[in-house]
Amino acid sequence: GNNNSSNAGGGGGAGGYLTSTVSLSGGTQYTVTIGGGGAVDTAGTNSVFATVTSTGGGEGGGTSSQVGGNGGSGGGGSAEGTNAGGTAVAGQGNAGGTGMSGNPFRGGGGGGAGAAGANASDSGNGGNGLASSITGSSVTRAGGGGAGTETSSAGTGGTGGGGNGTSGNSGTSGAGTTNTGSGGGGGGDSNVGGAGGSGVVILKTVATAGATTGSPSVAVSGGYNIYTFTGSGSITF
Repeated sequence: GNNNSSNAGGGGGAGGYLTSTVSLSGGTQYTVTIGGGGAVDTAGTNSVFATVTSTGGGEGGGTSSQVGGNGGSGGGGSAEGTNAGGTAVAGQGNAGGTGMSGNPFRGGGGGGAGAAGANASDSGNGGNGLASSITGSSVTRAGGGGAGTETSSAGTGGTGGGGNGTSGNSGTSGAGTTNTGSGGGGGGDSNVGGAGGSGVVILKTVATAGATTGSPSVAVSGGYNIYTFTGSGSITF
């Protein structure tokens, strides 16, 4: 999950990027919840499987709060003052960058799974995401959103699906890529930032599911069954 922002807003923080080992019991139905990307000035929601919770990304600083929100990765602060980025959950992401109302009048970048968001005085770019080969091929996810700006160059989204910010009063801020948990780009002088990207839950197991809901995709790689949920559902082994 992730975020959004406006008024030279900070980029949205990526949702928590988390790899865990879970002991599964036969005959037990496990619920899978896919977190949603945040809308205007709101954080993303959590993705959950069994005892594992990946925290939604923090919202970028915008109209309702100039400080970046806390989350899996923190959102960037806005350019309505000198505003700190949000903090991250330990082991899940990185902090957002600091915004600045003086030159370059830009928000901070949203934190990504692999790196913190850049400060406004640097580039306002979103932090890069992380690559995983759990599905059998390498995919990068959970990039932070780039910052919006009043007059200078906007921040670009981090690798792994982070949305780009916008500059001034025109253009549309980039949304975080769906099912990557990436942050949306910050809005410019008066336009609204992009929505955060929804989350994903991927299960890698030698066991074969007896039943599923939510239509996960199923693949076999290296002797493991790979169940990829892009929508909420359940799985029973």
